[in-house]
Amino acid sequence: MATSLFGDVIFGPVRSRRLGLSLGVNLLPTDSKLCNFNCIYCECGWNMKGARPRFVDRKTVYTLLREKLAEMESEGTPPDVITFAGNGEPTIHPDFPAIIDDTIALRDELCPSAGISVLTNGTMICREEVRGALMKVDNNIVKLDSAFDKTVRLIDNPQGAYSVGATVECMKAFGGQLIIQTMFLRGHYKGEIVDNTTDEEVSAWLDIIKEVAPEKVMVYTIDRATPAEGLVKVGIADLEEIAGRVRALGIECTVAG
Repeated sequence: MATSLFGDVIFGPVRSRRLGLSLGVNLLPTDSKLCNFNCIYCECGWNMKGARPRFVDRKTVYTLLREKLAEMESEGTPPDVITFAGNGEPTIHPDFPAIIDDTIALRDELCPSAGISVLTNGTMICREEVRGALMKVDNNIVKLDSAFDKTVRLIDNPQGAYSVGATVECMKAFGGQLIIQTMFLRGHYKGEIVDNTTDEEVSAWLDIIKEVAPEKVMVYTIDRATPAEGLVKVGIADLEEIAGRVRALGIECTVAG
């Protein structure tokens, strides 16, 4: 299926299903995906094999973001949120903590009503400097697509060592100041059944949600083209059922179908 990359460092604003009017920040290459996950559902497609890591330098991010925020503010259309997403995992950028500090300063100066969000797969949250940066933003949104390593390897395809258990321990270090985001999907991939909505999957996932006690949970499903064939959306009724089980724990849960 056709997928698409974000062709600019600063992109949008776009109307996000979960965040409102969102101005995107892409710290990764604009012509290829760079991520330590290779998710079968990623709208940016597959990682480029053999590609050397290339990051947008801190000064360029600062300059382009300042220009766009000043423009939006002068037009009376400030963003609801500045969102770090783009063509891969933003927290692998070597200057990620400093870029977050720059962004907070620009936000406070130019559009103080805007929030700052980071969409992360959670692979770097055990690093103190990354966790510290994430604790400074309004919405640190951390992926957790399954409680089982086998399912994560199938759906998210980590490019290196990854353990759900280790990631959960680092999630707990946030003291509840994080949002957990989970993609629910069904289908098949390379001869294996893909389904993280079974009772076994959801029950184990809920045990982690209860243990981590995040401030919010976001559940969603496929909305755009995926690089893997054979994947299907989960119906809104099923997502709402899962969300209801989260809310029964006393935790806010939003649904995007």
